[in-house]
Amino acid sequence: MKKKLNGVCFGEILFDVFLEHKKIGGAPLNVASRLNSLGGEVSVISGVGNDANGKELIDYLSLSGINTDAVQVKDNYPTGLVNVILNEKGNASYDINYPSAWDKIETSSENISVVEKADFFVYGSLSCRDSVSRNTLEQLLAVAKYKIFDVNLRVPHYTKKNILDLLQAADFIKFNDDELNEICEDLNSNKKSLEQNIKFIAKETNTDTVCVTLGSHGAVLYRNDTFYHNCGFKVNVVDTVGSGDSFLASLIIMLLNGEDPQYAINFASAVGAIVAQNEGANPVISQSEIEDFLCGFEQVNCKAKESTTFLIK
Repeated sequence: MKKKLNGVCFGEILFDVFLEHKKIGGAPLNVASRLNSLGGEVSVISGVGNDANGKELIDYLSLSGINTDAVQVKDNYPTGLVNVILNEKGNASYDINYPSAWDKIETSSENISVVEKADFFVYGSLSCRDSVSRNTLEQLLAVAKYKIFDVNLRVPHYTKKNILDLLQAADFIKFNDDELNEICEDLNSNKKSLEQNIKFIAKETNTDTVCVTLGSHGAVLYRNDTFYHNCGFKVNVVDTVGSGDSFLASLIIMLLNGEDPQYAINFASAVGAIVAQNEGANPVISQSEIEDFLCGFEQVNCKAKESTTFLIK
């Protein structure tokens, strides 16, 4: 990597609870873990309960080399839990416990200082379901240098107004295709094609970088008035939990290090596909494994069957 980027991830850190086990997760934690593994210097701003699960999350982050100084310990709220249900294709649906400690992230001199010093700030929409964390996020967005919005629509945990406000704050937006369609409809777009709607969002939000993941059809990146595409990679999917988070983290590292955008989206798609081949959101992946994957796998035709293709959501 060309330089050591300093980033901050804001929002939910929690346990994904499967039928027979639990895994550390939450989109901000997953993004932070992959950023860290790719050479980023990362801090997390969140909340955990004063309980065994909270201690385990903080220990995990600390042992990974991620700064936890701005993770607040809450006596009155539990560490977050999400019940994950996987279908026959490994795609996940989620039941997200409320309220959790990460719903109550308070503004502090510590988290303001961490954001002010960072090269970039990653945030999502789920952390805005409670007014406490939402108000803190608004204050942190006001001091952040470069703001990356990971749209993460989870019914019923968002409102149209919150999403539109978060879009307007962003310098870089990542959607999946369903989220793009829903938000364009909310904004009364009359555009018909995917690329037209991406341009519409970029113009409406004054954002020069928009990425949309397309399930079995890969991903498309719009950056500085140019489109870049990746049609996905053929893999045996174990589960898709966290694959989109690793995709985003990889894309951030590549783009902010000045890599060619086409290489950046190819690299990010490869990382996301490798994650989907493994159980859980944060498998260990080496740089050489990513490079070997890119060299050894042919991109699938865009009409490949969904059952044999990695799904980035």
